[in-house]
Amino acid sequence: METKSKKQTAPKQTTKAGVTKPKSNAASGLTELFEDGLKDIYWAEKALTKAIPLMAKNATSPELIDALTTHLTETEEQITRLEQVFESIGKKASAKKCDAMEGLIEEGKGILEETEPGVVRDAGIIAAAQKIEHYEIATYGTLRQFAETLGLTDAAALLELTLDEEKGADKKLTEVAVAAINIEAAEEDEK
Repeated sequence: METKSKKQTAPKQTTKAGVTKPKSNAASGLTELFEDGLKDIYWAEKALTKAIPLMAKNATSPELIDALTTHLTETEEQITRLEQVFESIGKKASAKKCDAMEGLIEEGKGILEETEPGVVRDAGIIAAAQKIEHYEIATYGTLRQFAETLGLTDAAALLELTLDEEKGADKKLTEVAVAAINIEAAEEDEK
């Protein structure tokens, strides 16, 4: 006997031509899109304050642990800076769940489960962390540009500071990977 799933299917969200229909509360201007992006990255940064310590706890390389803990401090400062961005545009800081960051964090947790502790796991942690950094670099770069276009110079300057920190964190992770971890992880293959 075939049973139907009790899960409700979502109403069709595209037209016959394949164009996605906007939600009733969809952004209609660049300011709204900018504000939605701020809410999204605000949620993401807060989620990272829980994810980064998990990565650091599972890392074995002192250089990787240092890079992660340093970036955790920067992330906490970035949350405060985002609150200043919200204030500079006359809005209360609020978060909106970031599906992309949630997925990246879950992927990172999966890497921890799929690797043995040691250099191979460290290489996986770096890979997961760099995916996160690249998402943040793209987001902050876009938000900074939106702010500049909208004439929000204070917001743009604050976002530029965070963008520079994210690029620095990515560079540090690359240095840690290239200096030793990736080489040592490759040597594990030879054993």
